[in-house]
Amino acid sequence: MGIFSGRHFPREIILWAVRWYCRYGLRYRDLEEMMTERGVPVDHSTIYRWVQKYAPELDKQTRWYRQVPDWQARSWRVDETYIRGGGRWCYLYRAITAGGHTLDFYLSPKRNVAAAKRFLAKTLRSNTITGFPRVINTDKAPSLARAIAELKSEGICPQTVEHRQVKYLNNILE
Repeated sequence: MGIFSGRHFPREIILWAVRWYCRYGLRYRDLEEMMTERGVPVDHSTIYRWVQKYAPELDKQTRWYRQVPDWQARSWRVDETYIRGGGRWCYLYRAITAGGHTLDFYLSPKRNVAAAKRFLAKTLRSNTITGFPRVINTDKAPSLARAIAELKSEGICPQTVEHRQVKYLNNILE
């Protein structure tokens, strides 16, 4: 019994739709149209349910395939920006490698040390494949600097990780 048992559509059809949505960022209605062109009459709300159910599981199962080269994985760029999401304003914290691969993101209603610390701790713990970075590049946000210092003192972030505060290195994020 797999995770696809009991579904109306074959496993391959579901994987196509979920992959196209996750990889190319298409709208559900566009995916519905593409699937219909290929002879698969499926509603956009069904595709939405597939993405909600199968995308997290596929992410877990394929994470180790998405390894990044060592020279890229050792340098992280971390930044926060103010965005409007879901009808409310919030801060989007993002971490990427030097090569542009997204490591993690976090939405927070506040821009403070606690939010930065929570995001960085989550990112450091969840990236077991790439390992710890050699350097973390941030802009001159005081909350990020203090969060990194606190994580080092708590032992979550190794003492060997260098923290660079050069805003121009984060241009790839902006």
